[in-house]
Formats: sequence, C-alpha cells, structure tokens
Amino acid sequence: MEAALWYVLSGTRGGPNRARVLRAVEERPRNPNQLAEALDLNYDTVTHHLDVLAENDVVESSGDEYGAVYLPTDRAREHWDVVEEITSGLEQP
Repeated sequence: MEAALWYVLSGTRGGPNRARVLRAVEERPRNPNQLAEALDLNYDTVTHHLDVLAENDVVESSGDEYGAVYLPTDRAREHWDVVEEITSGLEQP
C-alpha cells in the first residue's frame, strides 16, 4: 500500500490534485460534483483522479453510480501516516 500511495500522490503529474481529493474525502465523504466545487477543479478532472485512486485501492465509493460518495479505504486509513508524509512535501497546484 505504501508504494501505491507514493506512486499516486507523488510519482505522477496529477499527484498534488489527487492528494487534495484524498484529503477532502477524508475530511468528509463527498461525490465528484461536491469535490469539483470544493476544490475548484473541473468535474472530469475530479472523476479521473477518483478513478486512479480507486484503481489503487486508496478510495472507495459508497452508493449508486450517479450519487456515489467517495471515502478513503480502510487500507489507506491504516497508512495515513504515509499519506501525511507524502502530502506534507507536495506543492499544491
């Protein structure tokens, strides 16, 4: 899990925005539209980052496709110290 977190949050160009998305859903589960508004990002950008995070078992959705809210997985929560370490060193876009 640590390798996946390092990869998705710092090893790629979208890492800083994925970190913002992850922190936002950790604060409060939200759907993509709420995230786009809260983070001032394009809806398609948010859904792309959520897909990448979900594929790497960092976030999961709860609910149906349209109204699904996202939250960190239990595995991500177990490694939250790694998330903190990674995100503390990232420049925010």
